[in-house]
Amino acid sequence: MKTPRKGRFLRPFGVFLRSASLTRYQQRWAVGKMYWSRGMVLPSLVVCAALAIGQDHPNQTQANQSQALTRQFQSAVAQYDAGRLQDAAAQLEALLPYASRTFEVHELLGLVYAGQSQDAKAVEQLQIAVRLKPDSAAARTNLAASLFHSGKSELAEGQFRKALELEPRDYDANHNLGELFIQSRRIPDAVPLLEKAQEIRPSYDNGYDLALAYFEIGKLGQARQLVQNLEQTKNTGELHNLLAQIDEKSGEFVPAVNEFESAAHMDPSESNLFDWGSELLLHRTYEPAIEVFEKASQRYPKSPRLLIGLGMSDYSRGKYDEAVKALLAAADLDPSDARCYLFLSKAYDSSPNQADEVIQRFRRFSELQPGNGRALYYYAMSLWKGKRAEDPGFNLKEIESLLQKSIALDQTLPEAHVQLGNLYADQHEYAKSIPEYVRALELNPNLPDAHYRLGQDYIHAGQKDRAQAEFEIYQRQRAAHTAEIDKERAEVQQFVYSAKGEPSTKP
Repeated sequence: MKTPRKGRFLRPFGVFLRSASLTRYQQRWAVGKMYWSRGMVLPSLVVCAALAIGQDHPNQTQANQSQALTRQFQSAVAQYDAGRLQDAAAQLEALLPYASRTFEVHELLGLVYAGQSQDAKAVEQLQIAVRLKPDSAAARTNLAASLFHSGKSELAEGQFRKALELEPRDYDANHNLGELFIQSRRIPDAVPLLEKAQEIRPSYDNGYDLALAYFEIGKLGQARQLVQNLEQTKNTGELHNLLAQIDEKSGEFVPAVNEFESAAHMDPSESNLFDWGSELLLHRTYEPAIEVFEKASQRYPKSPRLLIGLGMSDYSRGKYDEAVKALLAAADLDPSDARCYLFLSKAYDSSPNQADEVIQRFRRFSELQPGNGRALYYYAMSLWKGKRAEDPGFNLKEIESLLQKSIALDQTLPEAHVQLGNLYADQHEYAKSIPEYVRALELNPNLPDAHYRLGQDYIHAGQKDRAQAEFEIYQRQRAAHTAEIDKERAEVQQFVYSAKGEPSTKP
């Protein structure tokens, strides 16, 4: 995930996308608040406004009043340019009765409202500006940006298309519509427009966006070539990060690691460090991954995903106590992140030394998400493991109740059925345990331990043929010994790729 730069999206006036869950790709193009493009419109704007202001009241158009109104408009422009939007708005609103047909006043007031996040007012003023000057591509661009900001993507697209029709060879017109398509996840539609913009005026910003679009649609060769061309003029960490992603997608692990490392050294952002550590973790180079995540977590101590990455790396390396500590810290930073508890349950299974703290976190998770069957399952297992270690005679009724509630909430959890079967089998209640194992294997037949436990229970129930069949399946699965490894690898990949879409954490 990249840190967006002001002015990258919807030129000449940017838009900030106020979204709680932007994807990694969307975040790359999101930028700051609307801004006035210095040197592009202002000189002619002030002159035109000076000629137009006051003409709505021809009986009061004395030279001194006209000059006063013009000075007031110029002051509003200065206030806007200095970021004093409230003062600019007050001055422009006072001008409206004298300039109801003045394009520049309505446009600037619309931009002021946009800067204040008053979207409805911004759209109203910018629509008036477009009606007053329908052949202005810049005016339609401003209106389109405000419409998009208001969540009216289709209307925004119409205005961007109008701007492109007015200026088909304009860099901004092509780039802006391309970026709108990107935000709408219509990336193939965006590519020709970004290509056209790059042809008209080669630039780093548009070139990077185009390279990322190529990457997203699988044109890896074109993406790589464009990134390498951009490096000749501006060598940045984000280019190395993108090249690393291209290498990874091409199956070139070693070059990918090297590029992620280069990106992290050039720009040691939380995102770049996470990407570097994740690449090492994905390909099971655990010691280097631990080193990267440890240093990154020290630099960004409030980043849950870095701590989860550290915990996963420690767990994979067999450092279970360290893994539990890292994952407990991650759970405290983001108590509702289910991914953290998945790996905490695995690490705790091999290291029960911190039972009280682990139980406390799983209890909190189950209380935060009472309708989450897996949360109740985690709590049940942490409680069972911890209390069993302290007191072998611990009453299992609470564990049984939690597992039953977990299954009632989520009937697709084979693990809960297996553990409930284990609980019954340990109490010699085979009539209860056998159906639980059977149901677990219906949900997932690749559970060697469940086959083994079911075979044992069949022996106790006097069903030797069925027991033998289960033992044979167990032997085959244990010999292959790939199902659990593949599952853990998939869980690591799922975490890494989902976490790459998260916002960066500042030091």
